[in-house]
Amino acid sequence: MRKNLILAGIVVGLMAGYLFLFMGGSPAFALELRSTKLVAIVFTGIAIAVSTVIFQTITQNKILTPSIMGLDSLYMLLQTSLVFIFGSQALMRAGSGRWNFFLSVILMMGFALVLYWLMFKRNGRNIYFLLLVGIVCGTFFGSFSSFMEMLIDPNEFQIVQDKMFASFNNVNTSILLVAMLIFVAAVLYLLRFVKYLDVLALGKDHAVNLGVPYNKIVKQLLLIIVVLVSVATALVGPITFLGLIVANVAYQFLKTHRHVTLLVGASLISLVALVGGQLLAERVFHFDTPISVIINLCGGVYFLYLLLRGAKL
Repeated sequence: MRKNLILAGIVVGLMAGYLFLFMGGSPAFALELRSTKLVAIVFTGIAIAVSTVIFQTITQNKILTPSIMGLDSLYMLLQTSLVFIFGSQALMRAGSGRWNFFLSVILMMGFALVLYWLMFKRNGRNIYFLLLVGIVCGTFFGSFSSFMEMLIDPNEFQIVQDKMFASFNNVNTSILLVAMLIFVAAVLYLLRFVKYLDVLALGKDHAVNLGVPYNKIVKQLLLIIVVLVSVATALVGPITFLGLIVANVAYQFLKTHRHVTLLVGASLISLVALVGGQLLAERVFHFDTPISVIINLCGGVYFLYLLLRGAKL
């Protein structure tokens, strides 16, 4: 609890610095713009952190993230297809309104539901079958996107390239409001299952022996994960390694198995990373480097560290 309070203090300090430092000649305009970005950062950070911790609890693997199911690759396939078929102007028009957002969310959730149907169609299939199918589909989506990217006009490829990296600089307020409503509904629905997470972390056999309806709970949790990841990705774009970083830092920093503490701590660490990263991207790098590039670089190095440490053990 004390460590989470320290993290909360750091988050409040970073938020205050982001909102009020270097406001320039129009404080009201700067404050309005930064407030919108900050709301998007808070929503995205919590959604990714919570979904990753729950996903790793279900899979009992601390180097996996929900992106392994191919949702990020599917998002990029949709954006590339829109440019390839209709041109960059269609993507820009769709991106400026709600259509691209809803289409992305519906497509990602529909794909995930098909995976879940394949997984739970037969009792003999476990969570690793879902991961295997997700990896194969993600590889296919990525390869098909790369194929179309080589065929489109280089000027239009620049539009697609912008979609490859998460950005909080052009958040649509109306879309943000819809995303927040979906996020709040998903979190409220999640609260009824938090009490099962500590038991699920023991494994399927132990959970079943302790009276937990394992398959039913896992289905509900996977659905919540997909909703959170889909909405966050459709709103700001893919941030592949953010969940991996914040979840594992939370495990090592908090040193607890209680998921109530872990979920709060991981969310706060995620906000520290995103708010601090956005502060660096805007004030130090002057928008030359997207925040997702910084996070993905750090996450990639950290991922290799986890793999190497696991191999030594």
